[in-house]
Amino acid sequence: MELTRRKFLGSSAAAVIAAGTIARGNVFGANDRIRLCVAGLNGRGGAHISEFSKQKGCEVAALCDVDSNVLARRARAIEKVGRKKPKLYRDIRDVLADDSIDAISIATPNHWHSLMAIWACQAGKDVYVEKPLSHSVWEGRQLAAAAERTGQVVVHGTQSRSNPKWMRDIRLLQEGFIGPMHMAKGFTYKTGNRHAIGYGKPATPPKNLDWKLWQGPAQEREYLAKRDGSGLFIHYNWHWYWDYGNGESANQGAHQMDLAVWGLNRGLPVKVSSMGGRYAWDDDGETPNTQMSTYTYADGSMLEFEVRNLGSYEEAGKTSGAHFFCADGYYVDGKGFYDYKNKRIKVDAPKPDSDGEWGNFLKAVRSRKVSDIHGTALDGHLSSATCHIGNIAYRLGRTLEFNPRKERFVNDDDANAMLRRNYREGFEVPDLV
Repeated sequence: MELTRRKFLGSSAAAVIAAGTIARGNVFGANDRIRLCVAGLNGRGGAHISEFSKQKGCEVAALCDVDSNVLARRARAIEKVGRKKPKLYRDIRDVLADDSIDAISIATPNHWHSLMAIWACQAGKDVYVEKPLSHSVWEGRQLAAAAERTGQVVVHGTQSRSNPKWMRDIRLLQEGFIGPMHMAKGFTYKTGNRHAIGYGKPATPPKNLDWKLWQGPAQEREYLAKRDGSGLFIHYNWHWYWDYGNGESANQGAHQMDLAVWGLNRGLPVKVSSMGGRYAWDDDGETPNTQMSTYTYADGSMLEFEVRNLGSYEEAGKTSGAHFFCADGYYVDGKGFYDYKNKRIKVDAPKPDSDGEWGNFLKAVRSRKVSDIHGTALDGHLSSATCHIGNIAYRLGRTLEFNPRKERFVNDDDANAMLRRNYREGFEVPDLV
């Protein structure tokens, strides 16, 4: 059964769920303009608007956000620089019913990423989706399946896979330039927007915000406001609540985890442990501000990942990065290759050409070639799932064994129950695998 765009009309979510949907995107000529909608506008969405607007052959033709104030502000900014006023939407389902829109760029909170992207695939639209690809392991796999089944272009927005230096250096690492790899390490010690967030009390949502639609696939809960009247979850602190975000390991950490998983190239691990806590801050946040996760793979190789938000990063030399350790040397993010005598290893290999993450997405939309995608839905699923299973080990407080083929924990019902959320009626991620 084919899912037509007419089924997106109105606000009935049930109409958009159709297992087995087959949709095919438009074939674009060299001079055809790709008309794109940016969904989720307050934070990262601003960069999406700015960067896609700079790309040749691309028009930011629509904006979508559940906050009417943010929606109006972004639209005014576009008109102020002389560009055509975009169509404005509150509900993504109305965007997906619009035949004039070719692609969706998703910068919403994490809990909307997979569902919105799957709906877009089913509506025949290509997708650029911010990190992490998913809010849970299970739904990430469904998005990877949706991309494969529908033939739509889905690009995971972690940026580094379109960086010429990383493209060259990861290739060299995987070719054995400094010998077989045995460990990767990722870290993020970000402090901006990371602080005690205080406590919230039940309040009436502001009129400009559609609170029920903001919650989407998450179970409905009360809107909370802080003493100054601002929303506790809006517009950034949702990262620190398990219902909506995945903590720092899948926030800034999603970028460095993607590098580590990409470079190590081992798929998913067979064992994971994680420890940490939310130290020093007196607040209502749920996710750790300090976390260390260790992953072991079937061949014995390892991945370590560390999160700190308390401002201690001077010893690392930078706030975020990924390093790799091989038989004949090691690789330092931002510096390059070294042998074990700490002598720098010269690299003569040229860097490949790249259109950058935004240009790469548009190139893949035009070519329809999976080989043109830097960061496929499957790539994004593997790196995001690695974050998620680390968080599950942290929340349960014990080492867990994992079956990479089945994407299930071994003999652990509590852990397996956390691989998939309980979706709100009308916003269920479809089972496509």
